[in-house]
Amino acid sequence: MPLKREPFTTVSGPAAWLPKPNIDTDVIIRIERLTTLPRGELGPYGFESLRYRPDGSEDPDFVMNQPRFRRAPFLLAGENFGCGSSREGAVWALREMGVRCVIAPSFGDIFYSNCFQNGVLPIRLPADEVEAIGSLCRTGAPLKVDLERLRLEPPGQPPLSFTVDAQRREALLTGLDDIDRTLKDDDAIRAWQNADRAARPWVWSI
Repeated sequence: MPLKREPFTTVSGPAAWLPKPNIDTDVIIRIERLTTLPRGELGPYGFESLRYRPDGSEDPDFVMNQPRFRRAPFLLAGENFGCGSSREGAVWALREMGVRCVIAPSFGDIFYSNCFQNGVLPIRLPADEVEAIGSLCRTGAPLKVDLERLRLEPPGQPPLSFTVDAQRREALLTGLDDIDRTLKDDDAIRAWQNADRAARPWVWSI
């Protein structure tokens, strides 16, 4: 079942730090899970190869298995996070684990775009800033992001600014996807269609 998209304005909470570089979408969610499970049931299988031991028990060394970071809304990641195949299910799995914001020095391009389509805010920051935030949040101290003001508020430190494409920012702030945003102009679209149908009826006869 698809997760409802709600407006994204501010989010605060613990930040799980997973600094390993080049974590690809197959590590985030294995392809066989996407072929056998519907959206809405992927959360338990996010980061499966890192999260569980061979016997199926949880690995206590994996950061998101630690009590303070279960359902953490922030994920601090390494370089090139979300590289690999273009599966949108990787973002679905993260959302179902509770993640609303991923902060990394760089992302796989398609994963980065998929985040915006699914209510997750990806933020690019220099590696040293990501590492500094990770150190500050190791104890579970809350991080806060304010999308309206385009700033991150690490615990006990001055805010950090970040940038986001204006249209993508608006989509997150309003909770609207591309279809919803198009439908906002439904009256104008229909008016153009009616005018064009009158001017060029042969185009509309097919």
